Amino acid sequence: MRIRVTVWSENYHEQREEDVRRRYPDGIHGAIAAGLNAHLGGEARVRTAVLDDPEHGLSDKELAETDVLTWWGHMAHEEVADEVVARVRQRVLGGMGLVVLHSGHYSKIFRSLMGTTCTLNWRDAGERELVWTVAPGHPIAQGVPRPLVIGEQETYGEPFGVPEPDELVFISNFSGGEVFRSGCCYTRGLGRIFYFSPGDQNYPVYHDPDVHRVLANAVRWAAPSAPVGPPLDNAHTAIHW
Repeated sequence: MRIRVTVWSENYHEQREEDVRRRYPDGIHGAIAAGLNAHLGGEARVRTAVLDDPEHGLSDKELAETDVLTWWGHMAHEEVADEVVARVRQRVLGGMGLVVLHSGHYSKIFRSLMGTTCTLNWRDAGERELVWTVAPGHPIAQGVPRPLVIGEQETYGEPFGVPEPDELVFISNFSGGEVFRSGCCYTRGLGRIFYFSPGDQNYPVYHDPDVHRVLANAVRWAAPSAPVGPPLDNAHTAIHW
């Protein structure tokens, strides 16, 4: 069975800013989808969805046909409808994988699943980022250079207001001196979540084949091993052993 992937993004910067549109003529979601197709090939069926689609492209039907959802957001977090967030959350708790990217750390869906502020320190000075693998045996790290070098990127820094990751795969350091937990794994209910920080709209990060490899590995890792169903719930069980 192929992994059914939905690549979601706001698609607002690309509409409003000419330099971003030149950098990502097919949208950030288009660049991510192209990278996943290049690395996953016949392993996956990849579709895209954006904020302005009906129900943000995340209706019950569309989510029922999604095994892994990738999420990029930045300038319109609060415009995502609460009912859609609740729908996605239930699907993750039931086993759908979620890959949250860059400024998606402050999305409604990530904050709701983490239960924390998900805040961080940042500046945008085009600094070099080195993404260091700290869990070389982890499936998401397979084939990723050590370090993965990103020539220019928005700087993120600790403290990062998230729960302690179940598994930490990557730590980044920046030329200005900051360090950041840039690759974090979580389990919520039956679903796997991976947060990966590189990927600001002002830089061509999502055209980098090594970043594509990370995302493809993350999709494989987050894909459910059984059909996604309802979240676990209270159940009365007679004691009869």
